[in-house]
Amino acid sequence: MLKVGIIGATGYVGAELLRLLLNHPKVKVEAISSVSYEGEEISSIYKNFYGVTNLICENQYEVIKKCDVIYAALPHGLSEEIAELVFKGNKVLIDLGADFRLENEEDYKTWYGKDYKFKDLHKESIYALPEFNRDKIKDSKIIANPGCYPTSIELGLMPLLKNSLIKTDNIICDSKSGATGAGRGLTLKSHYPELNENFSPYGIGSHRHTPEIEECLSKIADEKVQVTFTPHLLPINRGIVSTIYCSPKSKNVNLEKLHKLYSEFYKNEAFINVLPLGETASIKEVKHTNFCNISLHLNHRKDGIIIVSAIDNMIKGAAGQAIQNMNIVFGFEETEGLKLISFGN
Repeated sequence: MLKVGIIGATGYVGAELLRLLLNHPKVKVEAISSVSYEGEEISSIYKNFYGVTNLICENQYEVIKKCDVIYAALPHGLSEEIAELVFKGNKVLIDLGADFRLENEEDYKTWYGKDYKFKDLHKESIYALPEFNRDKIKDSKIIANPGCYPTSIELGLMPLLKNSLIKTDNIICDSKSGATGAGRGLTLKSHYPELNENFSPYGIGSHRHTPEIEECLSKIADEKVQVTFTPHLLPINRGIVSTIYCSPKSKNVNLEKLHKLYSEFYKNEAFINVLPLGETASIKEVKHTNFCNISLHLNHRKDGIIIVSAIDNMIKGAAGQAIQNMNIVFGFEETEGLKLISFGN
């Protein structure tokens, strides 16, 4: 059995990782860590683990020492030291933070306010969107798990950009997320009286996922892609829906041909569903799953393409995709531990 550990196990994403990994047939969760709850049982923090596991939160160095695969579910700026130790130990790091997502250090400094501490490590990392970088992921030991918003947008646009069918100078990405995306720590915007019965944009024109989205889309398209990205906070626990507006290079787009293109492009992808024409992707059908549902639409003038992409931000947008990447690295079936079906309500 592959020994896995979670650093940052008491955040929402860390707890979701633990929940999923405990049901993975090929791994054993050997150790977990938490700075805030060191020495405490995870079941005393998350009551859903009562009777399931008696794992105790240790320090991160114990997790690295005991495990073959280390998941880092931490805020940005905290994963490089861990990556250095993991890489030296010839182990695998799957980082769910932002420290290895951007290739350009200047972009990281601009958007996150930090320099790279271990510059050579970034040459060893891979941006791990499975549907795009699968062949490179399996040979990497530092896995940069994509962000949740970027995952929904990149999967929604990939067939069009790969086939050079749309203009790339200003794609509009209008995304909405549940409150778990803000993390477990309470902030004013996630405080119940502020969030409940409300719907608000944030990070307008300046959200940190913007350079990640543009960098990945530019690689997919093999040319520079620019986006206008606006995230919104929904008064729900989990899920993301992204509505993406783009302009085709040719006029009179045929929706049936577009649907055929998407269906062919994703026909071998276990976690991508291209919905039948006339249906619309929504959060309810992907909640608690590793699926991305995509629906295709035209505006009323038929000179613009509208893509709707829906994921669970905690699973396909974080923990599930991280496990999918682990499965690729170790040659497991990609669906191992991820055969999840939505409640549908």
